[in-house]
Amino acid sequence: MFFQWSLLTIVSLIAIYLFVKMFYFKSITIKEQKSNEMMKLTLQEAEVLIRKYQIQLQRALGNVDILNNEMNKLRNEMKALKQRNSKYRLETDRLKVKIRELENRLDALL
Repeated sequence: MFFQWSLLTIVSLIAIYLFVKMFYFKSITIKEQKSNEMMKLTLQEAEVLIRKYQIQLQRALGNVDILNNEMNKLRNEMKALKQRNSKYRLETDRLKVKIRELENRLDALL
């Protein structure tokens, strides 16, 4: 009889222990699942932000390329204008020398 009571007590204690352990691991599993779901949501939000900033960066880089092209065109135009300006200065100086020569001739004739 004592053996049956002790066996029943041991089996009951083991069953209660396993029952408590089952609920403990079940609660841990539920917490992990919630944590994983939150992590997935966070990662999805991060991916959306990364795509958004990537698109903005591509647009900005495209704008920089456009600005670089415009700047190069303006540099080329400035070079051309400087060359024309120096050519006009040389021509102006040559014409001033000719005017002086003509003035000197007029003075000599008078």
